[in-house]
Amino acid sequence: MTTTQQRSVAPRGARSRRQAARRGRGAGMLHVIVGLVLAAGAVGIQSLDLSGDDHGMPLTYTGGKGDNVDADRFSVRVENVSTAKTLKDGDETIATDQIFLVVEAAATVPAKPVHLGKPFLLTADGKKFAASDKAGNEKVLSYPWIQPGWWTKGRFVFEVPASVLPEAQAVFTLPVAALYSEPLPPEAQIDLGIDEAGAKQLSSAPAEVYDMDKKK
Repeated sequence: MTTTQQRSVAPRGARSRRQAARRGRGAGMLHVIVGLVLAAGAVGIQSLDLSGDDHGMPLTYTGGKGDNVDADRFSVRVENVSTAKTLKDGDETIATDQIFLVVEAAATVPAKPVHLGKPFLLTADGKKFAASDKAGNEKVLSYPWIQPGWWTKGRFVFEVPASVLPEAQAVFTLPVAALYSEPLPPEAQIDLGIDEAGAKQLSSAPAEVYDMDKKK
């Protein structure tokens, strides 16, 4: 006697639905894979577009004295520019054989609190002067947290020869991370509004003393 093993056969309609479901899942997975490949390709293309030199190049926002210059992650405004022969920091008087250029400014942020980095002075012929450390780190605008919702006021001091004052610009940035180079960091480049006549006045009649404890 021969025993015949029978297999249950699903109805044709059920088989078709299962096959369609498998094809639908397969197509969905294919779309996900293609999307990931395209996204990776786009990232690769962007990386190729930024060379090693371009990667750290700043994204520069420009304006003039009195303007609220929006640099995306922070905004800054130069309110006043003056010169002095000496700085008064507490009981200490600090002298220079050049001139102290004092840039009074205000800054705010749209959302996340930040510290400003110390700016540099950009001259008409492309020279750069870092902000002076003689002013004391706690007395300049890079010390307080810049908070959203209001303008924080302060100043920066540059120790420079009088000859660089005409057409000088202050360039404000965020602090540079030690281990991470931010692509396209924002900076605000602000014309201080010093023409030849203004430069002569600032250099010929600087204040005897600028008090770093003076309230803004």
